[in-house]
Amino acid sequence: MQTNLASWARDTDLGKEADAILRRCVHCGFCTATCPTYQVLGDELDSPRGRIYLIKQVLEGAEPTQSTQQHLDRCLTCRNCETTCPSGVQYGHLVDIGRKIVEERVPRSWADRTKRTLLRKTMLSPLFGPAMRLGQAVRGMLPEALKRKVPERRAAGPLPQVAGHARQVLMLAGCVQPAMMPTIDAATIRVLDVVGIGARIAPGAGCCGAASFHLDAQDEALAQMRANVDAWWPLLQDGKVEAIVMNASGCGAMVKEYAHHLRHDPAYAQKAADIVALVKDVAEIVAPHAAQLRSRLPEGTRAAFHPPCTLQHWQGLRPLSEQLLADLGFALQPFADKHLCCGSAGAYSVLNPEIALELRDRKLGAIAAGGPDVILSSNIGCIGHLQSGTDTPVRHWIEVVDEQLRRPAGQRGA
Repeated sequence: MQTNLASWARDTDLGKEADAILRRCVHCGFCTATCPTYQVLGDELDSPRGRIYLIKQVLEGAEPTQSTQQHLDRCLTCRNCETTCPSGVQYGHLVDIGRKIVEERVPRSWADRTKRTLLRKTMLSPLFGPAMRLGQAVRGMLPEALKRKVPERRAAGPLPQVAGHARQVLMLAGCVQPAMMPTIDAATIRVLDVVGIGARIAPGAGCCGAASFHLDAQDEALAQMRANVDAWWPLLQDGKVEAIVMNASGCGAMVKEYAHHLRHDPAYAQKAADIVALVKDVAEIVAPHAAQLRSRLPEGTRAAFHPPCTLQHWQGLRPLSEQLLADLGFALQPFADKHLCCGSAGAYSVLNPEIALELRDRKLGAIAAGGPDVILSSNIGCIGHLQSGTDTPVRHWIEVVDEQLRRPAGQRGA
């Protein structure tokens, strides 16, 4: 694609990056076939190719409008288009640039601005945990729209003493997962303990930055990234920690991009690159131990695995994760359109509920055809979003493995 950037963009870091990405696009349109919003809305401007044209026009001097902003807002940032693109267009980075520039030039309405700010502040607030526990206590009385966002609470269970393991890893505390689904972190610690790995959460590490980054607060997100780097860095210096383990693929995808987001920061660029090299999804850590675990797990649990977009399109870990589950004895049920987004996408399901619910229902309809006993995934957002539309249990796969390992030996085949 030929470009002619406006003078204000031509010599900036963002302009140069955007120009290089734009020049790789060959207008082929393959991306439209795998874009969830285009499939739902049927509008070219709600496809990657259409949004690329909008961003190009802005960078070449056209004045963005609220319509421009809306089309960019509607993007799920699933990056399915990147998986499909034969030219290697880094659409995800381009849409980040486009959103930042449009946000600076198009004022949002008071209502829209307030909703986004409250959503961001709520997720990051220390009051989120107590509020979530209160919501779970009265969940049966909540309106349906709110009830969908409040998962049933399950006890995390006891944690083992893991300091004595020779192998040690760090985990990210995150922002909403400890309050909404504490069983995921607890299950991760217990399963890793079984294979001889000690896992702990680093003091001072918090939200990965994704919530702020995608809710118009990129500078705030960069500060959160630096805070996590500062929390992890001293613990990595003695070489006793071999990895930073992610059990939420959305967080893993964001942390694996720290080197990109902090590349212009001389104080953090190299540290971020070194940290990214140590970031692993929990499936990558467990996979080498599948045979060891298999003997203690039941055979043939009928399950459907929904690979989050941040796992399959951002990190390319769908094949490894599905092979791991098969190696652990799950009977994975195939279903159509596994590559498409479920509609969760972080805060997207709150800001664009109509599109999100249609994508959710399409996904659940495809999954239901296989008649699974449980739906497995690897990201808290997808798990909560899918569970809101089905009575079939939706769980993080590490939780199910943990529960099966903890059953008395005589019940493991049940």
